Amino acid sequence: MFVVLLGPPGAGKGTQAERIAKATGLLHVSTGDMFREHVRNETELGQLAKSYMDKGELVPDEVTISMLNERISRDDASEGVMFDGFPRNVPQAKALDDALAERAKKIDRALLISARDEELVSRLSGRWICRQCGRLFHERFDPPAEAGKCDACGGELYQRDDDKADVVRTRLEKQKPAPELIDHYRQAGVLHEVDGERSIDEVTTALLEALR
Repeated sequence: MFVVLLGPPGAGKGTQAERIAKATGLLHVSTGDMFREHVRNETELGQLAKSYMDKGELVPDEVTISMLNERISRDDASEGVMFDGFPRNVPQAKALDDALAERAKKIDRALLISARDEELVSRLSGRWICRQCGRLFHERFDPPAEAGKCDACGGELYQRDDDKADVVRTRLEKQKPAPELIDHYRQAGVLHEVDGERSIDEVTTALLEALR
């Protein structure tokens, strides 16, 4: 089975990807891991990707797709893959479809973990960090006993600029799955949407049911 996992930042995609991979035995392929492996091994593709990453630019689709083609050609990918972080747009989705078709495979499921913007902003903008010891807190999920003060060392808690609500909203708009991408999988008849605002266990159960 070949599966695409979609969802905006804060929807719990990373957590669910690990759980699904463990429960199903699917190979978990993330673009981030792929980039890091090629850069670490100093492959030709890795050096090319690094030249863009070092400038803070997005790695072009053709480089990412070449890495993906190499990854799914390995033996450990023959029985099934869960793609995490790819595709990000319709051209990438079509390139993935073509790459799988060459191997007589196809995307069997596109799992979309969805949540309201307000919920995502609340999750992503609730993080606070201790200036002294670096311990992380979250306003909703792991709040300090005393507001603004670290439970462990008593240090001052602060919020990084990219965790502030207005920055988070901007990031959400840029990093949400594109409606055209969702439509691509809906039209293919493989899209399954799961409510990401439920508990972690409930979301995992719903995702696994969609794979059966």
